[in-house]
Amino acid sequence: MKTFITDQFLLKNKTAEYLYHDYAKDMPIIDYHCHLSPQEIAEDKHYRSITEMWLDGDHYKWRAIRSAGFSETAITGHLGDPNHDKERFDTWAKVLPQTLGNPLYHWTHLELLRYFNIEELLTPETSDAIYKQTNHIINQDTFSAKNLVRKFNLKFIGTTDDPIDSLEYHKAIADSNFECKVSPSWRPDKALKIELNSFKDYIQKLSSVCGFSITSLSELVSALKGRASYFKKHGCTISDHGLDEFVFTRDFTENQVAHIFKKSLNNEVLSTQEIVQYKSYLLIELGQLYNQYHWVMQLHIGALRNNNTKMFNILGADCGFDSINDKNYAPELSAFLDSLNMIDSLPQTILYSLNPRDNEMLGTMVGNFQGNTPGKIQLGSGWWFNDQKDGMQKQLIALSSLGLLTQFVGMLTDSRSFLSFARHEYFRRILCNMIGSWAEEGEVPMDLNYLGTIVKDISYNNAHHYFKI
Repeated sequence: MKTFITDQFLLKNKTAEYLYHDYAKDMPIIDYHCHLSPQEIAEDKHYRSITEMWLDGDHYKWRAIRSAGFSETAITGHLGDPNHDKERFDTWAKVLPQTLGNPLYHWTHLELLRYFNIEELLTPETSDAIYKQTNHIINQDTFSAKNLVRKFNLKFIGTTDDPIDSLEYHKAIADSNFECKVSPSWRPDKALKIELNSFKDYIQKLSSVCGFSITSLSELVSALKGRASYFKKHGCTISDHGLDEFVFTRDFTENQVAHIFKKSLNNEVLSTQEIVQYKSYLLIELGQLYNQYHWVMQLHIGALRNNNTKMFNILGADCGFDSINDKNYAPELSAFLDSLNMIDSLPQTILYSLNPRDNEMLGTMVGNFQGNTPGKIQLGSGWWFNDQKDGMQKQLIALSSLGLLTQFVGMLTDSRSFLSFARHEYFRRILCNMIGSWAEEGEVPMDLNYLGTIVKDISYNNAHHYFKI
């Protein structure tokens, strides 16, 4: 059976088709938040098989395969072993037809079409032929990390990097004069998670990188500022925080937090209030730094991680056992943004929530702190469990209803895969269909140049200006 992904895919009227094909389709891509490996770009990695590219680290697919009843051995039991690549690919071919309605069904066939020109649907019957055809293309010299970036006309990639990272591969990419700018994004989550047993070990690693012992709060702040300066010199313009449970209080003093930090280093038990006070202090310190450096601050809120303790003990984190949290955090988030705003230190900020319930809350929150910069505070695109058709539409509707859709910085992949760039097409089709439907139904002017300009801005131009690329 041939693919259902035609030129009209997700475009339900002529105006939507026109907006996509004449305005959105050929715009360059800015992937400002992803988890791509800078090492793979620097070394222009060639891949051994479609299995490595599709299945070795994709916990979206792992969750689906588990739901279909396959054993963990078939999913993660032979990662990196080329002798089991075909077997694992065949397993995915058996599961994919069961994912109807799941974005994996769309993404998989969109990637087969755009990367490999394969129009057949992946099924157990077509598995052998598709495995052979994709691997034939992958094994060609031109199929490499850098060439995949070139193929989709990326102008900017923002990776996700810990403060202790050497950034050696970012430097190598910059020195190679690669056409796409690949910049580190500052992700200091481990410095904030004082409640974890691993916190003290992380502080020791940070000490080693900085070249001095961190034994006090002031030394910690100095170390982070030093590393941030290092990141800035290597092209960093974006920060990112994975704040699974957003907590914040204004009730702290620097002396209190200094004492809390000392207690942690001495392996003393911290109270919940002390943990919140420490995180609040450090978030304010970092927020001021981002504003000083003119960095964009991203806050990813609302993941409930590592729910399956048994599998966490076997596989570790980020293996497909995370879900959506449902805790309320509006007052805390407002207090945090307000605290920075009160001292004229609120940077450009993007707010993402994993719980779609929070779209409207965040959509109104961003309006509280706008000014001086177009779209200064953004409602982030559909993230993780929401970067599918329904999730994207809900985010776009909340944003357009409560703020300015015209200032939106658009889509990101949040992916570890070089086969995920096609998701920008997926988003652009959904965007064009929504605006095209408004025009067809008489809700907005049937002015194609006006609407097309908005589409081009959301697809590329807004992000280009917002991130100062």
